Amino acid sequence: MTAATTPAAPAAPVPPVRDARDGGRARTRAGWARGVRLALLLAFLVVFLIPIYVLLVTSFKPLTEADPSRAWALPEVWTFEPWRVAWEKLAPGIVNSVLLAVPGALISAVLGSMNGYVLARWRFPGADVLFTLLLFGMFIPYQGVMIPLVQLLVKLNEITEAVTGAQGVFYGAIPGLLLAHVVYGIPICTLIFRNYYVTIPEELIEAARVDGAGMLRTYRSVVLPVSGPAFAVVVIWQFTSMWNDFLFAVFLTGPQSWPTTVMLNNIAGAQTVPYSQQMAAALLASIPTTVVYVLLGRFFMRGLMAGALKG
Repeated sequence: MTAATTPAAPAAPVPPVRDARDGGRARTRAGWARGVRLALLLAFLVVFLIPIYVLLVTSFKPLTEADPSRAWALPEVWTFEPWRVAWEKLAPGIVNSVLLAVPGALISAVLGSMNGYVLARWRFPGADVLFTLLLFGMFIPYQGVMIPLVQLLVKLNEITEAVTGAQGVFYGAIPGLLLAHVVYGIPICTLIFRNYYVTIPEELIEAARVDGAGMLRTYRSVVLPVSGPAFAVVVIWQFTSMWNDFLFAVFLTGPQSWPTTVMLNNIAGAQTVPYSQQMAAALLASIPTTVVYVLLGRFFMRGLMAGALKG
C-alpha cells in the first residue's frame, strides 16, 4: 500500500529583477523634465517682469533721463520727484475710483448672490428662460449701450433735480457710473453665484425647510455663511472691472468725477512726454487691484472651481 502524496505548493512568483541602470535612467529623465519645466517657468517670469522693470527704473529717473532710448538703463540720479508729481495729479482720481469700485463691488456681490440663490434653489416657472436671457447681458458690448445709457442718466438727472433740487446726481457724477457698472455686472455675478450655490448639498436646504426656515432665513443662516469663495471671486472681478474701466468713465463722468484711468490718460505734456511721471502714475494706479488680489486671491480659484465642478 503506497502512502498518499500531497501536491507540492506552487512556487511563489519571482519578482522581475530590475537593472539598477533602468532606475538611474528614469531618475535622470525625471530630473531633466523638472529642469526643463523650471527653465520655462523662469523664462516666462523674466518676460513677465520686463515691463515692470522698465516701469520701476523709469519712474525714478528725472525728466532729463526719462527717454525711450535709455529705457533699460538704471537712473544716474535717483529721484522721487516723479512719484510726488504723479501722486498730486492722480490723487483725486484715486479717491473717485475708491468711491466707485468699493461700493460697486459690494453691491454687485450682494445682488448677484441673491439672484444666484433664487435661480439655483427656488425654482419657479420660466426660471431657465429668465436665466438665459439674463446671461445675454454679458455679451452686449459697452459701445452698443452707450447712447441709450447716456440718455437714461440725463433723464435721471432731470427727475432728481425736479424732486430734490440736486443737480448732476447721475450723469457726470460717480453715482451714474456706479449704477452703470452694477447693472452691467449683474449677469456675470449671477452666473458665478448660481453655479456656486448649485454645489451646496440639497440636504442643508431641506433641513432648513424642515426646521421652518423660509426663503430669506435659509439664505441668511445656511447659504450666506458658506458663500465666502464666491464673494471673493465676484468682488475681485467687479473691483478690477470698475477700477480699470475707461470707456464708461469718459462718457458718463465729468472732470470733477474722473476716476484713475481717465486721470492717468491725461498725464501728458504739451511738448515733451513726462515718461517718469507716467510710469510712476501707472504703478500707483495698479496698487489697489494688486492689494485686492493678494488679500482675496487664495479664495479666487477655489470659488471658480467650486462653480465649475457641478451645475
